[in-house]
Amino acid sequence: MADENQIDLEDPVVKTAIAAAVEAATQGLKNKNTELLGSLKTTKTELDGFKTQFEGLDIDAVKGLLNKVGQDEETKLIAEGKLDEVITRRTERLRTDYDKQLAAQKERADKAEAFAAKYSDKVLADSIRAAAIKAGALPEAAEDIILRARGTFKLSEDGEAIATDRDGEVVYGKDGKTPLSPLEWAESLRETATHLWPRAQGAGQTGDNGGKATKKWGEYTESERAALARDNPDAFKKLLATKGT
Repeated sequence: MADENQIDLEDPVVKTAIAAAVEAATQGLKNKNTELLGSLKTTKTELDGFKTQFEGLDIDAVKGLLNKVGQDEETKLIAEGKLDEVITRRTERLRTDYDKQLAAQKERADKAEAFAAKYSDKVLADSIRAAAIKAGALPEAAEDIILRARGTFKLSEDGEAIATDRDGEVVYGKDGKTPLSPLEWAESLRETATHLWPRAQGAGQTGDNGGKATKKWGEYTESERAALARDNPDAFKKLLATKGT
């Protein structure tokens, strides 16, 4: 006895129902497949058109050009005919580069000049110090004498200490022909800056040699006599005794 709930697949009615269900389920896929086939056909047609249009061209070169146009702003401006703007931008870049280079050169020049000035100052100071010592100045007075010399002496291109006036003219020594030397200048300080020299004591500096004057009144300058009177009254009295002789 057949089960009344069992479906008879051979039943024409059942077959028809199954076929209708399958058709309904697959119709959407058929429609989508047809749509895709149409799109592929259209795309192929467009590609064939492009191929014909660009036949003979270097596609890579075209891509490079398009890429440059897309990235290079100046190329865009040139393409738009804005040459003035391109020139202005390039000029500005050149000016910026020039300013950077100029600043770097100035910094190097300033450092070189500072070094040269420091070196020149040391050479000049050493020259004046040597002259002061040779002239008999006190060792501890060297810095004072160097300071005084800065307003008179400058270092020449040859490394020589040259005396100049406010106008930059060379100052000559006593003979009127030879430029004033650091030694002659240092010796002149004996009269104007007596405190920079050793104080007169006993024989050597006072003109008193074992109680006997070796120089007479007229052989001393007023500044020397004043210093002697201040620093060594006894020697000054002896010197005073030579006055008029």
